[in-house]
Parts: sequence; C-alpha cells; structure tokens
Amino acid sequence: MLMNLKTLDWDESMCQFFGVNKKMLPKICSSAEVYGHIAHGSMAGKPIAGCLGDQQAALFGQHCFQRGEAKCTYGTGCFMLSNTGTDIVQSQHGLLTTVAYKVGAAPAVYALEGAVAIGGEVVRWLRDNLKIISSSSEVEQLSGTVDSSHDLFFVPAFSGLYAPYWDPTARGLIIGITAYSNRAHIARAALEAVCFQVCEILQSMDADSGIKLQCLRCDGGMTKNKQFLRMQADILGIPVECRAESAEATAMGAGMAAAKALGVWNVEKLPGELLTYSPDLGDEERKERLARWKDAVQRSRNWVK
Repeated sequence: MLMNLKTLDWDESMCQFFGVNKKMLPKICSSAEVYGHIAHGSMAGKPIAGCLGDQQAALFGQHCFQRGEAKCTYGTGCFMLSNTGTDIVQSQHGLLTTVAYKVGAAPAVYALEGAVAIGGEVVRWLRDNLKIISSSSEVEQLSGTVDSSHDLFFVPAFSGLYAPYWDPTARGLIIGITAYSNRAHIARAALEAVCFQVCEILQSMDADSGIKLQCLRCDGGMTKNKQFLRMQADILGIPVECRAESAEATAMGAGMAAAKALGVWNVEKLPGELLTYSPDLGDEERKERLARWKDAVQRSRNWVK
C-alpha cells in the first residue's frame, strides 16, 4: 500500500497521508537475492534468499514468466494473477495492479490480480450448512451424477462480491430451482459458480491487458477435483493446466526464488506430470450460460440496504 509501483520505493505522498515516517520503514529488496544469513541454531550460516507474497509466489511457482501467462489458486477463495511484463497496467475492469516479482537487478515484472471471496468455501458450506455431502471430496462424485445443473445457478455472495464487482450489498442466492432439482444439481451449480467467477476475472484481464489468455495454470486444494477442472475449462473456453504431483505452488515459488538467487537450481524446469483439461463446450452454449450467470449475479446485488 505504501510502495510506489514505478520507483519501487516508499511513496512519499502515501506515507504522509497515513502519517508514517519513512525512516521507520525497512529497505525494499528484490524477490530473489541474499538478504542475510541465519544467525543461530542448526541452520546457522544458511542464506535467506527468497521473499515473495503468497499469490506472487504461486505465479512464480507456476512458471508464469511471460507476459499474458496467468495462474489461479483455488483455496477457500480464489486468487488469479496475470503477468503483464514490465508494463504497469492500471485496470479499468475491477482488478488490482501489483508487482509480481523482481529477480535481483532485473527489471520488475508486474501483474493484474483478481480475487473471489468464496471458492472452496462453498463446498464446506454444502457439507457443514446444507449437509448434502458428508465430506468435501464427495462433491466430485455427486456433481457428476447429473449432466448439467439444468439452468440452476448458485451465486455464493455470502458476504458480498469481490472482483470485478466489489459489491458488499450482494448476498447469496440459488435460482432456477424446479420440482426436478435435487442436491446433485445444487452441488454442480456450486462448483460452476466458482468457475463462472474466475471466468469473469479472466475476461477483465483480457480487456485490461489486451492479451487473450491462452491457458490457465491452476493450483490449490480444489484442483484435486478433476470434474471441477473439466467444468472450469468448459466455462473459460481455454485449456486448464495442473501439475499432478503438487497442488500447492506457493511453497514451490518461494523455493524457486531462493534457488534462483543462489544459482543452485534451474527454475526453467518443473517436476511432475502436467495435466491438461481442454474445453468441450461449444462457444454458443458457453456464451449463453455465462450470460445467464451474469443475470443471476445482478439479481443478487443491492440486497443489503
């Protein structure tokens, strides 16, 4: 909040606005360099060499080193970052502009970021609140027992909507229920809701950067659900990639940054099999379903007065 994205130093005007003395603040360093060494204990003398924020580390760990490459971490919420190269892209579509990473003396790389408040949390809600599943893993099997949600939409705006709407007045809704609807349709619609929210962020990134994303790299707990990844590819209309052996890219990225600083590992090569899920849904059906989703979102808004 206090750093100037252009100068990569503490911003004088922001510090004055918040009443912060710049002399109190630490030196801003790059994401990959030796900052010091451990002083005590069994690891005394070992270098401390990598420092990245949570989502930036996942971007690094997912090898999103080129402009236009993006990743999404599916946890309790969802966090999507797209590499914009050395350009600072100010979003006009509800996203945040941030520093992605800076490796040593190399120029800083920037990113656009979008956040979804309710990602995997919606599965917990199905389990603990509605009690239509007994474990989180059961949602994959249950949602697969129906071929679609049959025009049932679930907007999980439990505490409002994040990117690209930033609307605290929205509240959750399930709409399109008929006498035919059952718990499997609700479970499928809940997973699709996560996919639709990520899709809206992707559309904002495409519009802001002027680069159409060609694939989305995924990590996080929800990527264990293969049915969900197929849904995500269908709704995005682009391939979705996930590494089989590591769903957690954040720790990988932090380790890669340290390894890059020390020159002890070629970060151009990632371990593990790369799984790719390609879209099967036709363009017209995809556009129609996304339009229906956006209609449902609008109905969820302005509920809190």
